[in-house]
Amino acid sequence: MELLSGLLSSLGLSGAAGLNAYIPLLVVGLLSRFGVVHLAAPYDLLGSEWALLGVTVIGALDFVGDKVPGVDHALHVFGGVVNAAAGAVLFAAQSGIAHVPPSLSLALGLLVAGGVHATRAAVRPVATATTGGLGNPVLSTAEDGASLTLSLLAVFAPVFAALGLAGLLGLAYRLWVRVRRRRMT
Repeated sequence: MELLSGLLSSLGLSGAAGLNAYIPLLVVGLLSRFGVVHLAAPYDLLGSEWALLGVTVIGALDFVGDKVPGVDHALHVFGGVVNAAAGAVLFAAQSGIAHVPPSLSLALGLLVAGGVHATRAAVRPVATATTGGLGNPVLSTAEDGASLTLSLLAVFAPVFAALGLAGLLGLAYRLWVRVRRRRMT
């Protein structure tokens, strides 16, 4: 059961990183700092004062920048690397409990976070085009809320985090199909 719980938690955290790299890093770092989550070395550095400060500052800049049309697209290009890397680290940090080889856990986290981020990056230009950029702050706030919710669920209720991640991906797919149909007509 510990293996399944660890893997579901890892999936939820890496999926959350695909939406916003900084929120799950901050959640895991703070929970580690307060002793709620125990991370093995070297991932325990996420709970250090300097890591938390760095993630908070960069996360705040990303939070604001992602609400501005144009700036958000530049952040998504850069975020392709950052979000995937954060997902890999978070997957590996959690799956250490479940005895998954580090290289496999890093690869899985990279794939999950990268896939979620790619989906997010594909949906955002459609939102920009259809709303003239006015929907971007709303969509960004929804992504941030989903990332926070997935992060907390991944730690405290991993089964619900995996279900939530599947639901978000299903919703994104349905939106993509709907937009694609409109373009074809």
